[in-house]
Order: sequence, then C-alpha cells, then structure tokens
Amino acid sequence: MSDQEQTEIRLEYAKLKQDHTDFDAAINAMIATGCDPLQIQRMKKKKLAVKDRMKNLEDRIIPDIIA
Repeated sequence: MSDQEQTEIRLEYAKLKQDHTDFDAAINAMIATGCDPLQIQRMKKKKLAVKDRMKNLEDRIIPDIIA
C-alpha cells in the first residue's frame, strides 16, 4: 500500500471517528429529550454502520500477522 493510499485511509478514518462521536452525542440528546424510540434505534443503527466501516479501515491499515 502506498503512502498516498494510507494517508487517504487515515483521513477517512478520522472523519468517521468524528461522525461516530457526533452520532453518540445526538443519540444521548434524543434520549434526554424523550424522542421517539424508533428514531433513536435508527440512529444507533447508523452509528453501528459507521463503527463497522471504521473497523474495515483499521483492518486495511494494520496488516495481519500470521504466527
């Protein structure tokens, strides 16, 4: 993997990490205001999708080590 590709992946990872934090704050605010549980569940699902994407990027950055 080239340095350019690794830099792009790291930038995308940083953006996703911020999105994940934003979703967390939004979900907590929704819970505090007594928002519709279905909307909260949808936000949690989107947050989980962001976390899954972050994991995929981590796997691309960190090579597998075969023992």
